[in-house]
Amino acid sequence: MKILVTGKGGREHALITALSESPEKHELYAYPGSDAIASLATRVDVPDLPELIAWMQQNAIDLCVAGEEAWLVKGRGLANLCAEAGLPCWGPVKEAAQLEASKAFAKHFLQRHHIPTASYTVCTTAEEARATLTEFPIVLKFDGLAAGKGVAVCLSREEAESFITDVMEKRVFGAGNLVVEQCLTGPELSVFASVCDDQYHILMPARDYKRIGDNDQGPNTGGMGAVASRQLADSELMARIEREIVQPTVTGLIKDGLKYRGFLYFGLMLTPDGPKVIEYNCRFGDPEAEAVMPMVRGDFANYVFAAAKGELQRDLLQFAEGWSICLISASAGYPASSRSGDVISGLTAVEGARVYHCGTRQNSAGQFETHGGRVLAVVAQGATRQEARDKAYAESQKVTFDGMQRRSDIGQMHFE
Repeated sequence: MKILVTGKGGREHALITALSESPEKHELYAYPGSDAIASLATRVDVPDLPELIAWMQQNAIDLCVAGEEAWLVKGRGLANLCAEAGLPCWGPVKEAAQLEASKAFAKHFLQRHHIPTASYTVCTTAEEARATLTEFPIVLKFDGLAAGKGVAVCLSREEAESFITDVMEKRVFGAGNLVVEQCLTGPELSVFASVCDDQYHILMPARDYKRIGDNDQGPNTGGMGAVASRQLADSELMARIEREIVQPTVTGLIKDGLKYRGFLYFGLMLTPDGPKVIEYNCRFGDPEAEAVMPMVRGDFANYVFAAAKGELQRDLLQFAEGWSICLISASAGYPASSRSGDVISGLTAVEGARVYHCGTRQNSAGQFETHGGRVLAVVAQGATRQEARDKAYAESQKVTFDGMQRRSDIGQMHFE
């Protein structure tokens, strides 16, 4: 089978690695991919989506797997174009992908289908947004894609007004409205499901760490680490999440006429009143994918291929017991900026753990160097959380580059 994955980061590196480890050997391609991904998949160089569709048709690609979210809503939408060309695509059509692309769309969907979430207001001007600042903390969300940086949990009026100025007046993320939300409290949980029309399959849960610094200090990032294990949520909690959130979401998609085939991420807050939806992502999470994918057992490639064609074969996929912990190393200046060109050392010294490249490139000497905000993910597994954490940190410490930022409390905070 010929499989193409869209994207270039750590999530796509993890997905392509899992596809490469499926029982059958498949021809793997990546668009646009990265220098690290090129060791597993052939990179495709075309200028835009229509040319990519034409290339897939000309090269008899059997399956397209959507990695990053932007292609799902760019232009006429990756899955929409694949459908027109008769190409199976594991990723939702543009209309359904608005669940991630528009925070307001998602909130209206949640409210319409009576799915637990925080109360909210959609503001179209800075003045409207400032008028909602009546209690703190408060959550502000840019109504659009912002690479995980468009959300601010503001503890004070000063923080909130600064974010409103950036989003609504300086337009740092581009044109778009602002969603102002009640601030929920409790531990977070990421739940993933494969959704295929009216069917779904709940996968291994995870928890990510969004802020740049230890103890959840500093600004939000795309994610500085993640923990994955079935032990993150007991059977009673998972049954409630399925009953109150996952099933109503899938039913709501059908009722709204939104065709969905792909991964669906439920970002949840486990509040004193029960689980509530913080956000949807219309693809696998990042860095959660890096933590979850090494735990996959079975035939991942044929599982995704069958689901993209409308048949969800749950028995093709299993997950290992124990724990998986992912540590992200970020470049100097991140998340406000990022520095490229710092040479990475120690990659070949890592043993018994996986290294996924999030933002790297090879220089003229063949060395990997930084090329983005989040640079690398080092991921290790263990029978216990502590065993996985000790292994992940021991191996991660072998990898260094100038200006590196790495949290020291992944897999520890929120558990003690």
